[in-house]
Amino acid sequence: MAILPHSARALLKSVFGYEEFRTGQEEIIAALLEGGPVLAVMPTGSGKSMCYQLPALLEERLTVVVSPLIALMRDQVQQMKALGVAAATLNSMNSRPENEAARIALREGALRLLFVSPERLALDGLIAELRSASPKRLAIDEAHCVSEWGHDFRPEYRQIGVVAEALGGVQVAAFTATADKTTRGDIANKLFASPPRIFLHSFDRPNIELNFSPKDQPRRQLARFVEKHRGESGIVYCSSRDRTELLAEYFNAHGHEAVAYHAGLDQTVRNRNQDRFLQEDGLIAVATIAFGMGVNKPDVRFVAHADMPSSVESYYQEIGRAGRDGLPADTLTLYGVEDMAFRRRQIDGKDIPEDRRRFEHGRFNALAMLCEAPACRRQTLLAYFDEKVSPCGRCDVCTGQVAVYDGTIPAQKALSAVWRTGQRFGAAYLADVLTGAGSDAVSRNGHENLKTFGVGKELGKHVWISIVRQLFALGALQIASEEHGGFALTDRGADVLRGRETVMLRRDPEKRRERRLHTGPARPLDAGDERVLAALKRKRLALAREEGVPAFVIFPDKTLIDMAEKRPATLDGMLAVHGVGERKLARYGDAFLEALAEALD
Repeated sequence: MAILPHSARALLKSVFGYEEFRTGQEEIIAALLEGGPVLAVMPTGSGKSMCYQLPALLEERLTVVVSPLIALMRDQVQQMKALGVAAATLNSMNSRPENEAARIALREGALRLLFVSPERLALDGLIAELRSASPKRLAIDEAHCVSEWGHDFRPEYRQIGVVAEALGGVQVAAFTATADKTTRGDIANKLFASPPRIFLHSFDRPNIELNFSPKDQPRRQLARFVEKHRGESGIVYCSSRDRTELLAEYFNAHGHEAVAYHAGLDQTVRNRNQDRFLQEDGLIAVATIAFGMGVNKPDVRFVAHADMPSSVESYYQEIGRAGRDGLPADTLTLYGVEDMAFRRRQIDGKDIPEDRRRFEHGRFNALAMLCEAPACRRQTLLAYFDEKVSPCGRCDVCTGQVAVYDGTIPAQKALSAVWRTGQRFGAAYLADVLTGAGSDAVSRNGHENLKTFGVGKELGKHVWISIVRQLFALGALQIASEEHGGFALTDRGADVLRGRETVMLRRDPEKRRERRLHTGPARPLDAGDERVLAALKRKRLALAREEGVPAFVIFPDKTLIDMAEKRPATLDGMLAVHGVGERKLARYGDAFLEALAEALD
């Protein structure tokens, strides 16, 4: 592996305030400095941006960063400026004077980093201006957007390869957090003129705890979850705009600070809510999946899904917005058979080629399997990305919150009920037949006379509904009719029914055992340090509001925690704090020394 020059490590400390590189950063930066195309697949929170920021400073050459995430671009420009780095962005959210100032700085050769949306690249003669500025590197963030097989395909990304060629000899570097083998091949073909060096790092985020639960009074389930994290920042994702507003109201009524976020809100309200989330501690954003893409808040302590995500990739991206500072974070995903049926109807309703439809179904089936996984969640999740790990010991399955058993016999009973009732009824009806509870509908259909009527009396109705849901997730059942719903056997279901295949099922507990996840620093702060940390956060919030920037632009939580523990008394001592470089020291050192002195007085 190439060795970085000493000046790279010196810049890491003097500009960014870090003593060491994160895992994977050093080898990618070395490859970029050597030249040639690079594709880096790194998990969210691993510091992808450092890989193109540091070379731009070290070489004192312009790097053009292409990203679809306008909020993230603006955040990164604010961060770079706070560190004394010449950076600007061109995007549709800028005012005309902002965009003009960026283009003047570009023409004058004053920039080290220019962040551009893919749509903007082809507008207003920008390519010609970029060619005149002789950029060293074209860095493409969220590179999976180029692939039609990816979960977030954006057609405008297909033009980036043409732009790179037009810039003549510019180095191309692509970065993404989620790309399976097919998507990586697509990225390589569409973005690079020659095969890139590929860096594939672990997708594992060991600081994030994974928890799933079938929906059972979901509002109460979410309320219990966020109560464990009272006073901490978090995101709750919902599948509809209306639900975001209703849940935000519900959380506020229960004493939490919560705001709604979705595309239907007035732009002023949406921006205000996003700014509050970035600047304040302990706020819950209840949002559609549009929120968080590019919201660079490192101290999100929890992410919950009120509804089932659309794919494993989307799930991984969305939970990846928690714990970006490397400290422990918690997640909860609620799901139900209605969610599964809705997602599958969405796929079948698309006007797409049949091979694409099969691909989409396969991708969703992987998510359903993750929800109903009888083994370690982390193992199941990472296996999707072709990565093998040992049981994590920390997810809901590993900690014993989910019991697993050989469910072949109850599965056969449920499948027999589906078969004998004509393969057209839903889970609740099937549960009535299996428990022998009967109903007017069961009587009308004459199903009280079936051999399977009452064959499952030993289990409650809710258990049979769970079993049917799991068999659907496992691919043993399918939707019988898009118009009327109900279930029918698949080939796999027929194999289970005839004893040719066994199945493991999850036993849903009567009541989930709640565990308080310690989401603070790696080791708990004592009472004195907690008091100091609270004072430092108040100072940070005041400065963030004064400057109109996100709180983490001043300092992230990890820096404040280290500051509260080390309690420096001088500016030289402050330099020993994680994340305090020379620029931040000059700008904020005195203010935080004063806050420390007051807290310790």
